[in-house]
Amino acid sequence: MLAPLAASLPIGPFAAAAVGFDGKRVAMSNFGRLLRMALRYRVTFAASLACSLVVALLWVGNISAIYPIVDVVMAGKSIPQFLDERVAASREEIARLQTRIDASRDAAQVAATDVSRQRELAALLEQQARRSMELARLEMLQPWADRWLPTTAFRTLLTVCLLLLVGTVLKSLFRVGGAYLTARIGTAMDFELRKEFYRRTMRLDLGTFSETSPGDLLNRFTSDVGVAAAGVTNVLGMAVREPLKMIGCFAGAGWVCWRLLLLTMIFAPLAGYTIHWLAKALKRANRRALEELSQVFERLEETISGIKIIKAFGRESRERSRFHFTSKQFYQRSMRIAFYDALVSPLTESMGIAMIIAAVLAGGYLVLNQQTHLFGVRISNDPLTHGWLTLFYGFLAGASDPLRRLSSVFNGIQRGAAAADRLYELMDRESRIVDPASPVPLASLMGPIELQKVTFSYRPAEPVLRGIDLRIEPGETMAIVGPNGCGKSTLINLIPRFYDPDGGCVRMCGVDLRDIHRRDLRGRIGMVTQESLLMNDTVAENIRYGRPEATQAEIEEAARRAHADRFIREKLAAGYATIVGPGGNRLSGGQRQRVALARAILRDPEILILDEATSQIDVESERLIHEVLADFVRGRTTLLITHRPSTLSLADRIVVMDHGRIVDVGSYEALSRRCPLFQRLAHLDARRESA
Repeated sequence: MLAPLAASLPIGPFAAAAVGFDGKRVAMSNFGRLLRMALRYRVTFAASLACSLVVALLWVGNISAIYPIVDVVMAGKSIPQFLDERVAASREEIARLQTRIDASRDAAQVAATDVSRQRELAALLEQQARRSMELARLEMLQPWADRWLPTTAFRTLLTVCLLLLVGTVLKSLFRVGGAYLTARIGTAMDFELRKEFYRRTMRLDLGTFSETSPGDLLNRFTSDVGVAAAGVTNVLGMAVREPLKMIGCFAGAGWVCWRLLLLTMIFAPLAGYTIHWLAKALKRANRRALEELSQVFERLEETISGIKIIKAFGRESRERSRFHFTSKQFYQRSMRIAFYDALVSPLTESMGIAMIIAAVLAGGYLVLNQQTHLFGVRISNDPLTHGWLTLFYGFLAGASDPLRRLSSVFNGIQRGAAAADRLYELMDRESRIVDPASPVPLASLMGPIELQKVTFSYRPAEPVLRGIDLRIEPGETMAIVGPNGCGKSTLINLIPRFYDPDGGCVRMCGVDLRDIHRRDLRGRIGMVTQESLLMNDTVAENIRYGRPEATQAEIEEAARRAHADRFIREKLAAGYATIVGPGGNRLSGGQRQRVALARAILRDPEILILDEATSQIDVESERLIHEVLADFVRGRTTLLITHRPSTLSLADRIVVMDHGRIVDVGSYEALSRRCPLFQRLAHLDARRESA
């Protein structure tokens, strides 16, 4: 019964192979990888395993108390008296066998060719040898029993009960110790797995983050990590301790009568197949449930981030309906899991009862009729006593309790295996942006940036950039304008190498960006985006984010240059020590933008990228920041994405893009005269009419 159950669980060291959620067998399941991670805590694991082993031994020892109670105490004897009677009976039996052996030898000499006589003699010799070994064991125990064990039946019962109580208390203490140690491993696994998942996620490229929703990532970080760690705790706890108890009980039953044990295991293959089928069904259902839970997180994240729009357009009822539909799908999947989980215990219990019934019928027939054969097959060498048969039943009952306990954690292990698959699905994903094996160092003086026949697409057959050729000279300020979706942001995202082009190349100082270490490249770039995202930290730490070694004086100077110092001191309660909230939500849009600009100014980069960086700044702040930018961009390579005339006037050249191509390049004045698209984007016609 144990073997098929263990084979159905993907528990790493306990199975040579495991079944994946797609039904194929793999060399090592993802859940097995988690178990290998848990084995790093060798001392804790060894102590937990030792506790489980002691619990199993004490479990079997307590059950073994059945035999002396039934065959010794209930017969009104003490163990020394019982041994004396067994020794005397064994000696008499050996003497009787010797008489029969002598007679058989004499008969065999008369009829040397009688095969049946020869077989009878061999059987008698075998019985005599077995009885002699039994007598030797009994005689070895006699002195020890006479010296240490009580001489009356009641005192013997009292001693057995006392030993049973002590064994139970010790077993409970070791169970508590084992549970604490496995919980310690599980908690450490939760910590390490969450940290490792975060570390590997940070290494992924931006494309992967675009393809994976925030809700799904949040679900993997929280629910999946916790479920996987809980599955490991179940395996190192019950899934180790309970099988050891079952093995001990089956070993004890086999020691009593191994042939009868084999007979009772006739239903084991069917039980194994059933549990194996349930394991696969539960793992598939749990994986889908976790995926649907991700959709619930996605819907929740979308609702919270867009709550202003939802309320502004009065769409609360629609969002409630969408959330209801998503949650209902998760509910239905959870009910299917509950159905499969509910099947486990009744099925295993039914199989266990069927095995016990087979043992009761077969054993009862042998004991009641004092037989050693069943259907012509030898089951035991000697007729079983009531004590031995009761002990056999006790071992079978002792094996059924661990099986019942295992069924209670069965779904948890399958759920942990499904969660491990989802975690490693993302953790094993390789970043499409990798550093070269032998990076080329950038020149100390910044050279030109060149894009040569660059093509790029986020999805196949949907190009975003088409054959871009562009050269940006050192110290040049270049603006990029174009309609929404024309590829402006994609183009500047190639400069810090957030993405690699599908075709062509991007060069800096004559070196392909793919041959430069990303840290070296991005260390020379400062960036201010339209979103102006801030971390949930103080204002000072957000400005220092781009240059961790900066002093407080340098931070305040950068804030003054970005015209942020005044509102920080006058409008924020704690000044530079004010916590800005998640994403900077405690600041206004313009305040966030100026803090982000101060962050870029403090970094003092050789290449400055401004992606609609002044889009959320009021007119007065725009005028002041325009003066700052006019001074700050001088002498550094600057890329601007903007349609504001005040910002465009800073550009040495302006690139006009449409449908992923460059349609014109020139100065503000030249493009105002010759490029209709630029005229529309800059609203020049409206300005002329108003003039």
